Amino acid sequence: MNLKIIRKEFTEISTIGDLFFGGGYFCHTLEDCVREKGVKVDGKTAIPEGRYGLIIDQSARFKRAMPHILDVPGFEGIRIHAGNTAENTEGCPLLGFQKGKDWIGESRLAFNQFFDKLHEILIHEECWITIEREVV
Repeated sequence: MNLKIIRKEFTEISTIGDLFFGGGYFCHTLEDCVREKGVKVDGKTAIPEGRYGLIIDQSARFKRAMPHILDVPGFEGIRIHAGNTAENTEGCPLLGFQKGKDWIGESRLAFNQFFDKLHEILIHEECWITIEREVV
């Protein structure tokens, strides 16, 4: 299964995008701001565009099973999780059903639905996530 985050709105604080599951829209995403290639500010930089493996495994930080984006260059422990602003992430994509400037809402609901759907898919097949900028 292929998932995709398309980044659409860029500010100095955050990046808002949309998550697609198997081609269909699922929810909004919020990440830290996108920086120039090779520039990383710890805890305040979105992960690089690219295609990554996606699994569910145990998170030491969250103390539960969580979606884990694998092999992100220059980053460790990238998880998809709930949260509302860039203050709630250190490079990880956050999920939400509502959005505003530098903010997403209904995040726990979006995350829980995403987790259940991803868990069902991973029982039968591998998952990949592509992160890219919207082409206009």
